[in-house]
Amino acid sequence: MKVFFRTIHLYLSLAAGIIIFCSCFTGTMLVFEKEIQHTLNPQRYYVKPAGTRMALTYLIPGALKQVPKAKLSSVMVYNNPERAIEIAVIVPEKKNKKSDGAPVPETDKEKKAESHDPKKPKADERSNLTLFVNPYTGQVIGQYNRRQTFMYKVEMFHRYLLGAKNSIGDWIVSLSTLFFLFILITGVVLWWPKTKKIMKHRLKIKWDGSAKRLTHDLHIVTGFYTSVFLIVVVLTGLVMTFKWANVTLFALTGSKVVGKELPKQPLSVYKAGAIALSADAVLTGMGKTIATADYYSVRLPRDSSGTYSVTVWPNELVETVSDIYYVDQYSGRLAGSLTFASKSLGQRVRAFVKPVHTGAVYGLPTQIISFVVCALSLIFPVTGVMMWLNRTRKKKPHAKTLVVA
Repeated sequence: MKVFFRTIHLYLSLAAGIIIFCSCFTGTMLVFEKEIQHTLNPQRYYVKPAGTRMALTYLIPGALKQVPKAKLSSVMVYNNPERAIEIAVIVPEKKNKKSDGAPVPETDKEKKAESHDPKKPKADERSNLTLFVNPYTGQVIGQYNRRQTFMYKVEMFHRYLLGAKNSIGDWIVSLSTLFFLFILITGVVLWWPKTKKIMKHRLKIKWDGSAKRLTHDLHIVTGFYTSVFLIVVVLTGLVMTFKWANVTLFALTGSKVVGKELPKQPLSVYKAGAIALSADAVLTGMGKTIATADYYSVRLPRDSSGTYSVTVWPNELVETVSDIYYVDQYSGRLAGSLTFASKSLGQRVRAFVKPVHTGAVYGLPTQIISFVVCALSLIFPVTGVMMWLNRTRKKKPHAKTLVVA
């Protein structure tokens, strides 16, 4: 059986080793992306408190005037008085151009296909620029478009090899991730010792051994200590990648499969002559709900029948754990809600999949663990190839020559 597992372990590693190495390397870079951004650009995220914060009614229009053609998407407000307010906006992007600079016209067929594509998000739902605004002065102190950053390219390489969803790069990464799971499982099987004496040798690295012994120990010892964490990382990656893995998660939790789409938003009760409330009045009416939160975001009604959408993130919880409240824009009453506690077990578990995958689930401690594990995993492809080359280079015994008397 070990010969069988060793064969699977070897050939899957040879097939996906380079992709696994790249995924682990880029994953290591992405663990502390948010912290790196805050450290390198503190002037963008933090302000010096000075008096009372401006009302959103005046702050939002003033910020939008500083960015021509910008359309409001949402507003992120932090209860920390030293944090800037983040306004997500949509700025029209330039159309594709020919080599001579002229815009490329779309055919009627392409326009029709795009307008009827239910999977493609609408243009007014995709924010592509974040404005950082000083809440005390209303001044835009920074702009950030993540799609134009190096770390965004790193993430796209990590997920799709710089391709797109359902591209060849996406399938290569997905299959390599699936292979990685079998590599880890077979690796644990091959590591498992027969006796306690052998186990002692497989739990520590013999630093004073030969080069071959050191390579061997680095591969199997670090592999054992990181295998449990890596299996969790790989499983969460599979859930985010394959539909069948996501369906399996909901089946194991006894829950109905629910996609990322939010349920239909309730409507406001409109009466002739009614005047819509301001965002500040709506937020004031929510009282402790937002006062005790770490931060919250606000989406304004799209039309006269829409509602305010307020998403609240409680203290010390991951970004995927939030409560959404829909508020009537005329009366200020709660028209509906979608709290995290009201979701099914499958939905609640699914919300933790990405934070567990990235290491953000418990903040800095799990981020450090994720970083170390990803960094150590870079050893496996290198030492594995070295071990394989050492075995293939073994010289065959020379044939004995006959001596004729």
